[in-house]
Amino acid sequence: MKKMNAWARRALGLCLTALLIVPALAAEPLSAKQRQEDLDFLYEKVLLGAHPDAFANTPEEDFLKVKAEIAGRLEAGTDTEFLLDLMRLTALVGDSHTSVSVGSLANFRAYPFALVRRGESWYLSAAAPEDKDLLCREVTALAGKPVEKVIEAYGTLFSADNPVHLRRSFRQACNVADIYEYLGLVEAGEPLTVALKGGKTLRLEPMGMEEMNKLEAVRISGLIKGTPETAAADAYYLAKPLTEDAYYIQYNACREAEDLSMEDFAALVAKDLEAGDYDRVLLDLRNNGGGSDGVIWPLFEVLREAMDGGVKLVGLIGENTFSSALINAVEIQEMGGVLAGEDAGGSVCHFGAVKTFSLPNSKVRGQVSSKYIDLNTLLDAAAGRGVVALQSDIYVPQELADTLEGKDSLVEWCLTAPDSQLAPANHYDAPLTRGRFIGQLYEAAGSPAVELGEELPFADSFGIEWYLPAVAWAREQGIALGGAGGTFSAARPLTWREAAVFLGRTAEVLDLTLPNPAEHRQGPIPAELVQGWKQDTVTKIWDAGLLQPSDADFSKGLTRSQGEELAAALAKLIA
Repeated sequence: MKKMNAWARRALGLCLTALLIVPALAAEPLSAKQRQEDLDFLYEKVLLGAHPDAFANTPEEDFLKVKAEIAGRLEAGTDTEFLLDLMRLTALVGDSHTSVSVGSLANFRAYPFALVRRGESWYLSAAAPEDKDLLCREVTALAGKPVEKVIEAYGTLFSADNPVHLRRSFRQACNVADIYEYLGLVEAGEPLTVALKGGKTLRLEPMGMEEMNKLEAVRISGLIKGTPETAAADAYYLAKPLTEDAYYIQYNACREAEDLSMEDFAALVAKDLEAGDYDRVLLDLRNNGGGSDGVIWPLFEVLREAMDGGVKLVGLIGENTFSSALINAVEIQEMGGVLAGEDAGGSVCHFGAVKTFSLPNSKVRGQVSSKYIDLNTLLDAAAGRGVVALQSDIYVPQELADTLEGKDSLVEWCLTAPDSQLAPANHYDAPLTRGRFIGQLYEAAGSPAVELGEELPFADSFGIEWYLPAVAWAREQGIALGGAGGTFSAARPLTWREAAVFLGRTAEVLDLTLPNPAEHRQGPIPAELVQGWKQDTVTKIWDAGLLQPSDADFSKGLTRSQGEELAAALAKLIA
């Protein structure tokens, strides 16, 4: 099953009309009545009827105000303007998975240029033949405004729940003249000014699609000297050694190939890893826009075993890592792996599980989310993150110079970086989960040997968690007993009372002598810890001075750093 483009196109977004590939579907201009019907359908049936919470980011009165503005000009506007109106209304949802297709209806006009972002800068990546010498020049302004201000304006048309996804949408439609005019950035029919670093300014006239398609544009792809070994392949997944020490897996779509099941693919990877002597595995999700997040699990099981044997797992992410691939990236962190590259286009928590729709008269197409995916409650790695772009643990951008040389900046860095640099970012202020605290206590206890059998410790254990041995040990020793249905809720934020109970049980299992209360008690026990579950244990741990980290606020949950302090206090007793 084929999917991905060649390296140059993936790397540089060189298609001048990336979002304009769908032809106009209406043979005749829509009547005002037809437009009203489509507008009502979009608002009532799609945004209100299908989306789980259309007003999560924008008040209903703002939707109604924009809808009324659109309804007031249905007689006069063009079909192109109507489509952009529909995009504007939909963008109020602030959901990257809910959108109207920009190519669904209108015959757009465009300017002969394209942009690519490398690091923190934008560069001219395609242009008319007469501007060939300006390729690779940094672009500083469009229509007299800094590029970031233009992107901000695009946010009124392109629905996005984080700035990375919006930036990607802008890149794909940065040359659409009708958008600049609709947003008031350029006067109708006037040229677009593109300011380049060094003082050069292009004045580009809008072109119709027929004229644009005839243009023999010059592109950066013509300047690229080679293709890296890790270029995006026309396959859902592939794997191969890169060096004697590094093994590479490219995962381009969260779908199962017809000619090679994920289970069989994972078995091939396992065979390779057993035959080699690799110290790191690179799992590349930079080209993956989603699908079904569960497809990868047979591979995760193989990688979990490799990690238990000492292999480091590094997930590669970037702007195009989205939807189910975003979930898989967070799961890599849940395994104890690190993420390297640039921030992902997907948000940690997000609306998703999309359904498609088509408006009755214009046949404008789009998609709408049907559920909210709260990874914050499912994975320790996502705790406290919310609706924000997934950040890499290690920021390594693709450099323009490397692109032109045919080099993969991120992979080359991963191949040479020492193990000490392949470490997760320290989110010390993130909420401390039950699973992480058990992991901290397990390390304080010296990480005693534990047998992981076929059966998972708890009914809601995933089987890939970095703290799974700790949870298995805690279950075996009676430190973590679980709740109804044999569940543990490892991703749930830890309470101070639970922390005290886990500490007390661990001290009993290790047969530790607790400090003398008279020497270590620091004031009366806080009201939040008085009367409740396991009160004797809570009081004993408080009196021993083990529940008093710095900056403690017992009316709130614990942070990861506070958990480390508690575990360190336990470790001192053990020593």
